[in-house]
Amino acid sequence: MATVHQKSPEREIEQTLHELRRRLSGELIEPQDPLYDEARAVWNGMVNVRPLAVARAGAVSDIDVALHAAQRSGLPLAVRGGGHNIAGHGTVEGGLVLDLGQLRNVKVDARKGLVTVQPGATLADVDRATAAHGMAVPLGVISGTGVAGLTLGGGVGWLTRTYGLSLDSLDAADVVTVDGEHLQASRRDNTDLFWGLRGGGGNFGVVSSFTFRAHPLPATPLCGNLFYRPPHWRNALVAFAAWTRNLPEQMNPIISFLVLPPEFGMGDEPWMLIGFAWASGDHQTGLGLVEQLRVQAPPDEHEIGTTSWLDWQSAMDTVFPKGARGYWKNVSFSRLDEEVVSALLSFASEVTWQGTGIDIHHLEGAFGRVPEEATAFPNRSARFWLNVYGFWKDASEDARLTAFARKAYAVMQPFSEHGEYVNFLGAELGQQDIEAARRSYGQDKYRRLVAVKNRYDPQNVFRYNHNILPTGG
Repeated sequence: MATVHQKSPEREIEQTLHELRRRLSGELIEPQDPLYDEARAVWNGMVNVRPLAVARAGAVSDIDVALHAAQRSGLPLAVRGGGHNIAGHGTVEGGLVLDLGQLRNVKVDARKGLVTVQPGATLADVDRATAAHGMAVPLGVISGTGVAGLTLGGGVGWLTRTYGLSLDSLDAADVVTVDGEHLQASRRDNTDLFWGLRGGGGNFGVVSSFTFRAHPLPATPLCGNLFYRPPHWRNALVAFAAWTRNLPEQMNPIISFLVLPPEFGMGDEPWMLIGFAWASGDHQTGLGLVEQLRVQAPPDEHEIGTTSWLDWQSAMDTVFPKGARGYWKNVSFSRLDEEVVSALLSFASEVTWQGTGIDIHHLEGAFGRVPEEATAFPNRSARFWLNVYGFWKDASEDARLTAFARKAYAVMQPFSEHGEYVNFLGAELGQQDIEAARRSYGQDKYRRLVAVKNRYDPQNVFRYNHNILPTGG
């Protein structure tokens, strides 16, 4: 009787790595490689993980190669687009990272108003391509953010009230499943997958291409910031609450509390900013709206004018340098009365250091018109979404500043509504991370997401994300 020799796991992994080196059109970066530390790094410096290898894709076909390798070897797989995810899900200890960051091509069909985007593209890549045609895709607020993760989780930014979330402009997505099947998901094809992709994150497959509907945008939109020192914060918040009650959806305001980096020239004191982007060519109407707010809450400083969209989208980039440390929490709410203002100021007034910020996004408009059940995004009825975010440098501050974000989150709980935004969620440990995903979507949407997961990734290969657990997972 012949003896059957089974390969050891170590031998299987070595053969898998050998095959990856041979078949990848890109490059396989391993610990001995001089590029390894650069290749393994993600945006959040708190995430210090050593994968077994980073498969840096040089072509879309490398997605199939990496998926096959992970399946064959049993290595845990993390998929990375732009690498800007705050929870650090674009890497995995001792596993294989599929890095799509080199796949950044953007094609604009101006006649059809469609933009096709590869999975490693950033906001800046898309903005550069669309601005030349007087168009934009609603994306985020930092130009280095990856389009893939932003869209799959939601996509809140400077055009949310005018054109909705990034995922609301998604027309179709090409997806490679864990079994190597190539599918297109849209409102016509694989509709369950298309629903899950719009808010469910990277739980269901690797998106190899995104097709967005673009929207008109002036070549030099009206944008600006009103700056307030702490003694004027309460009055500015009360005025802002009144100002937003009947605000045209072309106006997109975001409030920020933070100590700005030195290059802004605003000193080392904390500021409240009311930033805005007016998505219309009628600048006089936009200026009139801003003037209404200025009369009710005169700012200490201001900057208002027309600018290129590329410049506006990158204006806050230096606040979030790669390697900064961070932990984020978020809350949706609709009241901005005296009680909520007092609660906000109770923790916002503590931010006297550079390295933590608080944003309040005003929603409604196009965002709120999307039916609740149309996408996996957790909440369409909230008027405001608060994000407490970190960007500090010193590791000794990790415990204190993480605790501050949790404290702010706790203070806002009496006013919070259902759902949390996964792109504004930091990493939690073990079961807490699983519960955070369930809490984010709510019972009904989470149940529906599990059904999509069961169909497309029942073995939970795509689990390095805010994970939707398949039945029995």
